[in-house]
Amino acid sequence: MEYEELDLPAPGSRVAVGMSGGVDSTLTALLLKERGCQVTGVTMSMWADGDLPGVDEAAMLAHMHDSCYGPGEKQDIDECRDFCGEQDIPYHIIDVREAYRREVLQYFKDEYRAGRTPNPCIRCNNFIKFGALLSGMSAVGIDYDYFCTGHYARVVRGREGIASSYGCSPCHSEEGQDRPAQIAVSGDKGKDQAYFLYRIPSPVLEKVRFPLGTLTKKEVFAMARERGLKAAARAESQDFIPPEYFDALFSDAPSRPGNFTDLDGKILGQHRGIEHYTVGQRRGLGISAKEPLYVAAINKESNTIVLGKDGDLFSSALEATDMVWPGSYNPRCSFDADVKIRLASPPVKARVTAREDGSCTVIFSVRQRAVAPGQSVVFYRDGVIAGGGIIDKAIP
Repeated sequence: MEYEELDLPAPGSRVAVGMSGGVDSTLTALLLKERGCQVTGVTMSMWADGDLPGVDEAAMLAHMHDSCYGPGEKQDIDECRDFCGEQDIPYHIIDVREAYRREVLQYFKDEYRAGRTPNPCIRCNNFIKFGALLSGMSAVGIDYDYFCTGHYARVVRGREGIASSYGCSPCHSEEGQDRPAQIAVSGDKGKDQAYFLYRIPSPVLEKVRFPLGTLTKKEVFAMARERGLKAAARAESQDFIPPEYFDALFSDAPSRPGNFTDLDGKILGQHRGIEHYTVGQRRGLGISAKEPLYVAAINKESNTIVLGKDGDLFSSALEATDMVWPGSYNPRCSFDADVKIRLASPPVKARVTAREDGSCTVIFSVRQRAVAPGQSVVFYRDGVIAGGGIIDKAIP
């Protein structure tokens, strides 16, 4: 399948830019202004006092100033406001705190307590950055032709109907003839963020653009320095909440200790609560053994954590549910794809079988380590996202 990259906003277009205070979003806003667009800056307000009970916010701020979520939000907003003031760009703060607590924080806790490994960034992009933020902008009267962010990804459209992109015998349906907007990988493979964006619906993508999608991070910093942007001196932003603050996050309910076991069910010791562990984890287990032990599986029903050796962590396949497809078109067939089971994992060749009930089986060409239920599996064909879903179980 051949794809065409969707055009960036034309001069004169009304463009809302999601801003965080970092170099990527700040440069995005300035490039669009230089292009002749009518730019409006918007920032999400997500942090609320009391989200992490008992935490010294001053100490937390010193430790994670550049986190996308935390008490450093006020300074980020001040920097965005100062930049927009210098550039004569209208600026708005959109309160999404209630939606963030419900859709991200509560989801994060619920998933860990279910013995699964959540991905808050994917959840945030779908429900908050490209959901609650856009709704909030409309509610305060911000009209826009395009919404742009500093993500490293691209928006493309196939030259043929979406059904033909799967290279198999897909089901025949009206959706299969559509040519929906799709996410494609960026020009900087080391910074590519397409994986995080796979759940954004195609109708929303029609008005979304990523002006940095063809650039490398090195080029972005060079362009920012050329323009004298203060944001070029900022450190890279951190993702979500560091593990050292998990105790505070989970303090709304008591942890339930249980047993560590080996693969045969032999008790090896006690864990402090399944929400404190994830598949593949080695550190913090407190179990002595001749060989290193890792979390191989988590069982919510029995409140047990199964430990194994490194070789016990590998899977030949997985089952996924809660699927999303470009243009809501489920191909209901088997097709080959490059597959990622987490952002940091390199793509692996796999055979994907999409079923009518909305579930998927993924068979890897090479066994994969630490396939974690709750994480996302994302399918790529020709560097374009062809679908994805939530890992339900690993198949050893």
